[in-house]
Amino acid sequence: MSSKPLQEPAFLVLSALAAGPLHGYGIAQDVESSSDGRVTLRAGTLYGAIDRLVAAGLVEVDHEEVVDSRLRRYYRLTTEGGSRLATEAERAEAQARRALERLGARRRASAAARGGAPARDVARGGLTDGGAVPA
Repeated sequence: MSSKPLQEPAFLVLSALAAGPLHGYGIAQDVESSSDGRVTLRAGTLYGAIDRLVAAGLVEVDHEEVVDSRLRRYYRLTTEGGSRLATEAERAEAQARRALERLGARRRASAAARGGAPARDVARGGLTDGGAVPA
């Protein structure tokens, strides 16, 4: 798991655990909330990802408790898991930045070809030449 990029469920589980130990249902809730409802991890996907992360040494059991006669297991990031999450987040950020820069260049080229108003520089959130866009 160390050389290949993490699959989205594993990345989201690590991200949820970066805030502190959580049990499985808490992880699922955090993932759904932090993705604005875009991602819902079903039990098989969630626990499969957790099992793989535990086997890879990126996550470990923090503690267990019994609630309403049911065992609740809490998980936490290992030091290696925190490092891996940081590496993956930086990689994703760099890819997103490159994509936004390319979109900005494409929009600038398109506007120049049309001889129109300056395109917005998406990567910087502003206009490419500081000028105003006519209404």
